Amino acid sequence: MPSPVRLAMAQMLVEGGRKDANLTRACARIAEAAAAGAQIIVLPEALDLGWTHPSALTDAEPVPGGGPFERLRDAAARHGLFVCAGSTELADGKVFNAAVLIGPDGALLLHHRKLNELEIGRAFYARGDRLGVAETPFGRIGVMICADAFAPGQVVGRTLGLMGAELILSPCAWAVPVDHDNAREPYGQLWRDNYGPVARDFGLWIAGVSNVGPITGGPWTGRCCIGNSLLVGPDGEPALTGPYGADAEALLLADLPLGTRA
Repeated sequence: MPSPVRLAMAQMLVEGGRKDANLTRACARIAEAAAAGAQIIVLPEALDLGWTHPSALTDAEPVPGGGPFERLRDAAARHGLFVCAGSTELADGKVFNAAVLIGPDGALLLHHRKLNELEIGRAFYARGDRLGVAETPFGRIGVMICADAFAPGQVVGRTLGLMGAELILSPCAWAVPVDHDNAREPYGQLWRDNYGPVARDFGLWIAGVSNVGPITGGPWTGRCCIGNSLLVGPDGEPALTGPYGADAEALLLADLPLGTRA
């Protein structure tokens, strides 16, 4: 049997429009994950500028080649691990909600653009145009972004499963109204309902990693991102859940038995 793969899920603060601070924080989480023996790390959606922050329309950069990608690439290569992260991409005059998978040598292995953007995000991001998996020493890995998971019929996750993914990595930004009562209405059922059937039907793992912190610009100003990051196993059940809260930064670690799917 292959040795377990250590996955790190970086539930980190993302501040709207504060690109340098966010990337500095992301690179610190990459270093922390490497020190903890992780071979793969997943970071949140649009971690450079924050999801639907107005700065997306003015400050997005190319992927690859832009500053955010280069900093993430350098950190992946410096610490020798696979890095999956969401960022805001400028390409051909359009802005995309993008995510990358970078190898431990700094190579770009996957470049995803969100397909199932929420209606309130469509003023900021163009629709994605690609879906793929990457061959790694641990097996095939796929990438999707947040609401891609509940596209009609769970088509994005199921397509990645059909493409042979053993692990789906999903940068996310999970937000609630500031008065949300998590004791009365525990967050996360939407993700359990959509990750669980795909993971069970295809015998794969899904890791959704959300940021934390207040949303300070855009259509959801005043809401808070609350982490609650989720790892679902091949039995369709949650294997790990991150802490809930606008200040609940955490680095979650899990050892996954990958490399076993036919």
